Amino acid sequence: MFRTRLISGVLLVIAALAVIMTGGYFLAAVLMLISVIAYRELMGACGLRSAGKTGALEITGCIMTVLYYGMITISLQKDFMLVYAAVMIGVVVTFLVFLFVYVFAFPKYQANQVMTAVFSFLYAPLMLSFIYLLREGLTQGRYLVWFVLLCSWGSDTCAYAVGVLIGRHKMTPKLSPKKSVEGAIGGIVGAALLCMLYTQLVINVYTYETFSLVQAALLGAVGAIVSMVGDLAASAIKRDHDIKDYGKLIPGHGGIMDRFDSVIVTAPIIFMGIVLFL
Repeated sequence: MFRTRLISGVLLVIAALAVIMTGGYFLAAVLMLISVIAYRELMGACGLRSAGKTGALEITGCIMTVLYYGMITISLQKDFMLVYAAVMIGVVVTFLVFLFVYVFAFPKYQANQVMTAVFSFLYAPLMLSFIYLLREGLTQGRYLVWFVLLCSWGSDTCAYAVGVLIGRHKMTPKLSPKKSVEGAIGGIVGAALLCMLYTQLVINVYTYETFSLVQAALLGAVGAIVSMVGDLAASAIKRDHDIKDYGKLIPGHGGIMDRFDSVIVTAPIIFMGIVLFL
């Protein structure tokens, strides 16, 4: 099991590096596909797929995810400032479409099911799209986007290492018994140091942007904290619905939501932090 998980993890990192480095329409297409899968995993985890059948709410969410990515991709090619309007329009239109389904299919779906569908769209497709906005929307995005992985996967690795070595106090025993307070601190400090190192060796050398080490450390620390919350939030949903994994797509890891749970929530925070600093 460990070997399978390790091999899958290495291949996943290599694939992520290749996709992000390529960027452009290819990145948008891959993120769109990942978003659709993550959306379907969330809907399934929350019990909105009866007997394996796909319902109108799930189909609607998938269609709106594709349209949303098309909208932000087109707007980004014209003017970056249009992206903000595209994101807002995409969210509002998606919400209204869900309301249409709710009304005209009534009483097939209950209000809590519609709210779950909207939540799933905001959680996965919308949040993941900030990787594309960061990579393609900012002038030095091909360098800045790596902060997302440093704060999510980087902090997770540091937290695991510190937790194994000196972890004693449980952070959330009911939600994730293996996570410790010491590990969380190690993850935050580790992410801050990684971002400082990356800033000093890459950002301030190969780009036109200039970050202070304090800004880099702050970005890393906040990103790590949000990353941990994203990881625990995804675990909480699984606990609520008594499931082990969101899917079986990635051997040894589970589904998209099992592997990208921290990346999903870290991406918009890093995007906002970089826009704020720059």
